[in-house]
Amino acid sequence: MVLLASQPAGRGDCQFACAVIAVSTLVFLVLAPLAKVPLTPLPAFIPIYQSAQLINDLVTVVFLLGQRQYARSNALVLLAGGYLFNALMSTVHALTFPGLFSPAGLLGAGAQTTAWLYVFWHGGFPFFVIAYATCGSQEPSRRGAFALLGTAAAVLAAVCAFAILATLGQKFLPPIMQGNHYTPALIVVVSSVWVFNLIALIALSRRKPYCVLDLWLIVVMCAWLFDIALSAGFNAGRYDLGFYAGRIYGFLAASLVLVVLLVENSELYLQLIRLRESDREKAAELQRLSTVDPLTGIANRRAFEDALGQEWRRMMRHKTALSLLLIDVDYFKRFNDSYGHVAGDHCLRTVAQVVAGRARRAGEMAARYGGEEFAVLLPHIEIEEALRLADLICASVRDEKIPHLGSAVAPCVTISVGVASIADLPASAAALCRDGPAAPFGATVLIEAADHALYRAKSAGRNRVAAAGTDDFVPVAA
Repeated sequence: MVLLASQPAGRGDCQFACAVIAVSTLVFLVLAPLAKVPLTPLPAFIPIYQSAQLINDLVTVVFLLGQRQYARSNALVLLAGGYLFNALMSTVHALTFPGLFSPAGLLGAGAQTTAWLYVFWHGGFPFFVIAYATCGSQEPSRRGAFALLGTAAAVLAAVCAFAILATLGQKFLPPIMQGNHYTPALIVVVSSVWVFNLIALIALSRRKPYCVLDLWLIVVMCAWLFDIALSAGFNAGRYDLGFYAGRIYGFLAASLVLVVLLVENSELYLQLIRLRESDREKAAELQRLSTVDPLTGIANRRAFEDALGQEWRRMMRHKTALSLLLIDVDYFKRFNDSYGHVAGDHCLRTVAQVVAGRARRAGEMAARYGGEEFAVLLPHIEIEEALRLADLICASVRDEKIPHLGSAVAPCVTISVGVASIADLPASAAALCRDGPAAPFGATVLIEAADHALYRAKSAGRNRVAAAGTDDFVPVAA
């Protein structure tokens, strides 16, 4: 199965990723000088932005764990842990943001809480990215579940620890906010976070050759660098241009891997549909090839026997007629000896098409029974109609006027036909075939009767039709 974590990044993927990075860099360079421009405070922007980011991160976690189920890689567990960390930290950040749910924020938040949570949040995610980049493609044997549970527990513990430190322990942290504006100490803290994200980007870039997931994580880390620079570096505080633009970068970064996962998942789903349709077509073609005689193009003996069994069971249930024609090309060995096997094959194809052309009604089947013998199955046909059809087939073959100098009955190719019908049996014989212990083999009785009739037609001089009599029906013992 092709996965994002194992699918090599193609040239088109690399070009598209580079184009996204180039556009992001251009937009960043345009916005950076304007980052301190004050804008209208919109406190509702935070819950809207972080709710969307929470949903994106949680869905990304689900997709990554789904990929891990097939890839069996602990690296994907670590990356999923990073997105779970993002989801939980963004939730705590929103709950403590001043002016949203309470003037100072929930969870005992203070003036520095939200800013430090932002620092912990954006400094924690690159740790998971570095762990993912250095984990490689190791495959766990029996520790996959432990890795998953351990990562989830570590993420939850880290979020709780950062939340406690930013609320109850905020007095131990240097002040980085003064109202809605940043203090000089924030520059040092944010620079450290920015460098840590840069290290994560470098670690990712060294994972060559890139898979599709690696490639788009590189794009994500570039967007995170721009996010941190705009919203906590070049701007002056909350609700300025850099504050809004940086968070939009962060939202796009959170959404990017999810979008790629959705697109690739859709592609894989479409490939699965195409493969399924292809398998169905191949199965249908295989079924057709297994039931078609390759020389004549009509049904082969296997298909004939399957159809005969079905029609026999239907005849037993509904007590209807069932007739069978067995056809033999007269003096065919002499034809092959005189004209060669290529001409013999052409003769058989011609006879087959004539026979098939006369058995066109629903349920009727013309098949090559073996060698120069053909069979025609006729459900719901009484013996009189079966005999008329046999005479018509004989005449049609003669009308083809295929030269046959070795024939002792005509200057052209002819056929002999044996006809048998279950409806023509006396009541006792029919009951024996339908209900007796030999019922599963009853269809063989019909074949034997038609074969006896064919033998009689050939013994009587060939180029004729003979019907089976009562003595031709000998039930086959189980």
